[in-house]
Amino acid sequence: MDDSKGRSTRNDAPIRRMNIDDEMELEHNEFAELLQDSMKQSRSGEMVTGTVVQVSQDLVLVDIGRKAEGCIPTAELTDENGQVTVEIGDEVSAFLERGTNSQGYYILSKKKADRQLIWDRIAETGGEGGTIEGKITGKVKGGLTVDIGVPAFLPASQVDLRPGGNLDRYVGLTGTFKIIKLNRKRGNIVLSRRALLEEERDKVRLETLSVLAEGQLLEGVVKNITDYGAFVDLGGIDGLLHVTDMSWGRVGHPSELIKVGDTVKVVVLKFDREKEKISLGMKQALPDPWITIANRYSAGERVKGKVVSLTEYGAFIALEDGVEGLVHVSEMSWTRRVRHPSEILTVGDEVETVVLNVDTDSRRISLGLKQTEVNPWTIIGERYPVGTKIEGEIKNITDFGMFIGVEDGIDGLVHVSDISWLKRVKHPGELYTKGQVVQAVVLNIDVANERLSLGIKQLEADPWSEIPVRYRPGTKVKGKVTSITDFGVFLELEEGIEGLVHVSELSQEKVANPREFTTIDAELEAVVINVDTDERKIGLSIKSLQSAMEKAEIAEYLGSQGQATSNLGDLLKDLKKNGE
Repeated sequence: MDDSKGRSTRNDAPIRRMNIDDEMELEHNEFAELLQDSMKQSRSGEMVTGTVVQVSQDLVLVDIGRKAEGCIPTAELTDENGQVTVEIGDEVSAFLERGTNSQGYYILSKKKADRQLIWDRIAETGGEGGTIEGKITGKVKGGLTVDIGVPAFLPASQVDLRPGGNLDRYVGLTGTFKIIKLNRKRGNIVLSRRALLEEERDKVRLETLSVLAEGQLLEGVVKNITDYGAFVDLGGIDGLLHVTDMSWGRVGHPSELIKVGDTVKVVVLKFDREKEKISLGMKQALPDPWITIANRYSAGERVKGKVVSLTEYGAFIALEDGVEGLVHVSEMSWTRRVRHPSEILTVGDEVETVVLNVDTDSRRISLGLKQTEVNPWTIIGERYPVGTKIEGEIKNITDFGMFIGVEDGIDGLVHVSDISWLKRVKHPGELYTKGQVVQAVVLNIDVANERLSLGIKQLEADPWSEIPVRYRPGTKVKGKVTSITDFGVFLELEEGIEGLVHVSELSQEKVANPREFTTIDAELEAVVINVDTDERKIGLSIKSLQSAMEKAEIAEYLGSQGQATSNLGDLLKDLKKNGE
């Protein structure tokens, strides 16, 4: 249809159609239904221009140069505040509809005229694929409404680069939109803001790629944070900032240093132009504190820091930005057996430590916590000299001995061999229980290895000091068989005192197997032939006793014949003298 000036009111330009998925089709169809009544296509007519000659409550009369004046409903010329926007003498354009009303006025429509102008403007932009200015005015099902002179639909998926979130924040936004679908018959217009943002991003991306180079110092915006790092927008293209390149010090998680939206300075570490992969570093934008670390920290120096992390093997202490030291669990206490640092420290504690070692090449500083206090082992000898009698609770019992608490954090070991002079103690648990309070004597102090040796048997005199007197060689003894071995028989002479009858001393006749000679618990008589106090051994002989007894019997017989005699005691003394 042509207007009065011969212009075509139909958009004759070919309409380029874009592929829109079924979901978007449903979205804009629903929106179109909402606008169906107010967006009906005008009947055939023409555009006219005239002068306002009268303004009333209901109608505005316009002189359009014809035999009758035209009338426009005043409501169509009223703003959102209810104020009429024209007055007598103003020039207005309107759409001339066929026929006149009962009063003889031509029926005009300002709304249809404005709609016609909008569609003309859309045609001028190229239709689908063109751009148009508009303002987002509200939220509807599936997206937003945009005022471009007539209502248009902006699907939620086309609002921003990353769809989702609360659409309310876009209401009131004025900008440029891309036309992605038109249906003039139904008055349906679908827009996209995302398409233009993508075009702008791609443009900026190409500009960034054209100048990007390794070693560059740039500013970027943190877009996303992961466990292993963060993605930084450098301008249309993202680079990966790995967690190991965020700080010269240790970082547990990227969120400890940055958050989404932060502007950060980064250095381009690696750039693969073909794959468009960029590796970034944040710490490289700052001086490396480890280069001059040896000038600031030396062994033996006391330093203060903050506990930033605890592990099974120790605690990390932040000494300055990018510099941390490790206090190993073995360096936390002189006396306590620290199994985990949390027994002594918590994250956030301010602590004083001593520098033990600085390894610049490995970027490690070893710290000590216990070194800030006097080592109690260096003065324990003053408090507990060797020979001191102590009393304490049994803290632990093992196969080789038991630990007795001497003072807080310091235990002494009573070896199983130092429990009794006489009893053969196979396990301390035979005689003692954990928690029992006992007395002991300090035997030795090893400061270097932090060991304190105690003894219980030393509380009494060593009975072996009297053994050589009580069991002189030649002394006749009686004992119970306690053990039989291939090399001899052990006799218990008294509690804890045993003597050995070697297989060669069992009998004047050769004994091949001691087990055939006697049995366990049998009582035997023998004579002492030697005593070794160093080895705590007593040598016995049954054979020598038998020999002495035979000689005594002979002597007794000779005595009855009036000859010289010797008693058994004298014969045993002779055995001693003869070294038998």
